[in-house]
Amino acid sequence: MSYGHVLHLSLFGESHGPAIGCVLDAPPPGFTLDLEALRRHMARRAPGQAGPWSTTRKEADAFEILSGFYQGKTTGTPLAAVIRNTNTRSQDYANLARLPRPGHADLTGRIRYKGANDPNGGGHFSGRITAPLTFAGGIALQLLAAHGIDIHARIVEIGGIADPSAPSPLSGLPDLSGKPFPVIDDEAGQRMIAAIEEARRTLNSRGGIIEVCATGLPAGIGSPFFDRVESRLGEMFFSLNAVRGVEFGDGFAAARARGSENNDPPVPAPDGALEHVGRISNHAGGVEGGITTGLPLIARLAFKPTPSISSEQTSVDLETNQSAPLVVRGRHDPCIVVRAVPVVESAMAFALLDLLLEHGWLLPESF
Repeated sequence: MSYGHVLHLSLFGESHGPAIGCVLDAPPPGFTLDLEALRRHMARRAPGQAGPWSTTRKEADAFEILSGFYQGKTTGTPLAAVIRNTNTRSQDYANLARLPRPGHADLTGRIRYKGANDPNGGGHFSGRITAPLTFAGGIALQLLAAHGIDIHARIVEIGGIADPSAPSPLSGLPDLSGKPFPVIDDEAGQRMIAAIEEARRTLNSRGGIIEVCATGLPAGIGSPFFDRVESRLGEMFFSLNAVRGVEFGDGFAAARARGSENNDPPVPAPDGALEHVGRISNHAGGVEGGITTGLPLIARLAFKPTPSISSEQTSVDLETNQSAPLVVRGRHDPCIVVRAVPVVESAMAFALLDLLLEHGWLLPESF
């Protein structure tokens, strides 16, 4: 349950336990954290939002920093934080130890942990555990922004309805963090919301695609083969609940293109510096040979539909080893994509900060 080569992050807690949280070992010392900006970032992920896409479970996701923070600044020692769970209903999950939900880790988790895992609300497998990741990623976003690196994400598609807007891959994405439904084309967003509402009314769910972009990255970060930028980001992205696919740049569309269409021809650097050589296009999404080009780093993540749906499904009764009907109780998002946008931003920020510190491009004393 830990990630990072230089900046180590450990997550702990269960969906219906007393609290969830993280230990960040350790952010650079002396950095002034904007706690209000961090709270706003956390609020974008928090459950109980107004809108048909969110669970009715209401949690403030208020964080409490326990260590590594003094007089408004990081100390450079491990930063620990907890987020109290205040609105749990564990009785809704009483039948899941016997009847595992399709598409969840109820069965695989029981096998992996020999029946000792906490099944309430999915336990440690719950999307609730992305809250402390969002906290740690929110800190990473501030550390990166202090060095001119910005990360923004948007909803590209939900239920087959796409945002037709196509920002230039040479300039990156706009900041949509102030929008409750982060799309560029609001008309397309309204149709996505209607599709989510239809799924909710019919006791079903929807999946979708999120696009995330980092601008301001230097060229030359990354290593060939196992430590490619895509490999390091992919490890983090595939750790997120419900992510079933990741692509960079043109992604799978590159498989249908010709080399002449997919290549990004370089253009001379205005100052003659090798690291400032540009490109006329960005089909590669800011990475060539596993190393950053200096152009916007662009990725897209595919999220499956929420597997906890209220319509009747088929499961197996683990006590009788017979097929049995299952109706999932509890409170669940009919579409997790909207609340996942800040999670994706946080995931990219943390992975990139760790990579930049490892390469020595960012030094602890530079903060």
